[in-house]
Amino acid sequence: MKDAVIRMNTSESIGLRAKKGPSQMVILCDPREQKVYSFDRFGVRTERATLPAGDYSIPGFEDRVAIERKELNDLISCLMGSNRDRFERELAKLRFYDLSAVVVEATLDDVAKGRYKSEMKAHAALQSIFAFQTRYRVPFVWAGNRAGAEYATYSLLEKYLAEISKRFEIVQKTLKNGEGK
Repeated sequence: MKDAVIRMNTSESIGLRAKKGPSQMVILCDPREQKVYSFDRFGVRTERATLPAGDYSIPGFEDRVAIERKELNDLISCLMGSNRDRFERELAKLRFYDLSAVVVEATLDDVAKGRYKSEMKAHAALQSIFAFQTRYRVPFVWAGNRAGAEYATYSLLEKYLAEISKRFEIVQKTLKNGEGK
């Protein structure tokens, strides 16, 4: 346990990078992501890094935290044919992460009313999505639009970082007081 804490003993290893003044949150974005969120309105910096799963993560937690971004038409295409197999492999990886989610730039009502470019029936799309949520234990966050999805992605990553930082502080305090022996 002590070795794990020592490896985490820098702000950089918990998703923060030094800048002038307080540390700034960094969000990693996979280079395969084509429509990258800027996160400008949140004062966050992005860096490109190949991620094992998902489109967004936090430095030091790439194998434990991932957010997969989907536009509505992309999501629907991921429910059919060979895209479905690839999407299921991605969800299977995310299943074991501490934090994972598919953040959708649409509403559930958009799917239910077939507001996408595909012949797939709305009922079939919804049933696939609910089956995936159940099978892989990865939530789908219906963010409404691109701005909402950027906000949801930022918020999920920021909350995870805050929670892990609290745990780290508790462990450090325990070790400092000699209770971790």
